[in-house]
Amino acid sequence: MPQIAKTADIQTVITTFEMTPGTCQDLLEALEDAYAEFISKQPGFIAAGLHVNDAQTRIANYSQWRRREDFMAMLRSPEMRARNRKINELCRSFEPVMYDVAEVFGDG
Repeated sequence: MPQIAKTADIQTVITTFEMTPGTCQDLLEALEDAYAEFISKQPGFIAAGLHVNDAQTRIANYSQWRRREDFMAMLRSPEMRARNRKINELCRSFEPVMYDVAEVFGDG
């Protein structure tokens, strides 16, 4: 389970996917498979969560990595490049963006 902490020395990646309601479930299944079979087994992977909006037109993916380089190595791997080509066919767009935690509120 992802833990959000300002003091954590980790890389946060938030990826947003835009799709039609008709492809939401297929995209969600492709992402679940990618995490179960490949991404979660990569060096530096810590945790991730998938979030779907009510209209089923967007998926937000929050992931944590030990280092930026770990995430980049996973993304550049032949396996993930092939998976991303299939994922791209299921959505209008997707964009992974790296973030640093600036502040945290609440008990978790």
